Amino acid sequence: MIEVAGLKKKFKLTKDHKKNKTDNIDPREDKEFFHSVRDVSFQCNKGEVLGLLGPNGAGKTTTLRMISTALKPDEGSITISGHDIVKKPLVGRKSIGFLSGSTGLYGRLTVKENVEYFARLHGMSKKAVAARCDELFTLLDMHNFIDKRAENLSTGMKQKANIARAVVHHPDVVILDEPTTGLDIMTTQTVINFIRGLKEQGTPVIFSTHHLDEVALLCDRVAVINQGISCFDGTLDEFKQTGQSDELNQAFMNILTESRNV
Repeated sequence: MIEVAGLKKKFKLTKDHKKNKTDNIDPREDKEFFHSVRDVSFQCNKGEVLGLLGPNGAGKTTTLRMISTALKPDEGSITISGHDIVKKPLVGRKSIGFLSGSTGLYGRLTVKENVEYFARLHGMSKKAVAARCDELFTLLDMHNFIDKRAENLSTGMKQKANIARAVVHHPDVVILDEPTTGLDIMTTQTVINFIRGLKEQGTPVIFSTHHLDEVALLCDRVAVINQGISCFDGTLDEFKQTGQSDELNQAFMNILTESRNV
């Protein structure tokens, strides 16, 4: 289980930004700081998939980077299996499998070498690495390109390799930031099936997406962030009820509209 409570994160404004301010100021901005995340809370239990939704710039990626321990929150807590990973970030890094849009591979290494390298960083034995890699390469349909250099891969191949790299150490929680963006239909389906497999194994999965059809296919829970503040956290059925529509796109828009009127 992962529980996120009261996360806040601000960034100092640059001199150029202050100089070029317009009248259309983001409400999260003051004289010195941009408050990217102002108050975000949600939870994801064992065997659940949570879809993290919000408009562009809402604070989703900053939130996920805090959960991954890449950023330290200014306030708030992130608890995984009873451990506060804000206070114990090394525990968090061992517990989390994280994939972001900026996740990279070593271009001169093959796919297999990349995944094996990250597995060894997590302290896995040679035997465990071989077994886990074979399992992941089968699940993600990767065997036909594991000996290619990463620099020569297609977008879909890179994403599969990145997912394998992120989960090779059997993490307690998997976090995926827009994992299907830019992928073709077949690769997207492979990723969706892989997330379903994680769910069946009892692994909590948090993924951000702009595709509400993926939410309908995968999610038990939904969390919505707007302008750095949580405006919904609940089950998929509760999402529809709160949004007053069985159509997810409309429910999402209704929740956003209501949050702006509060």
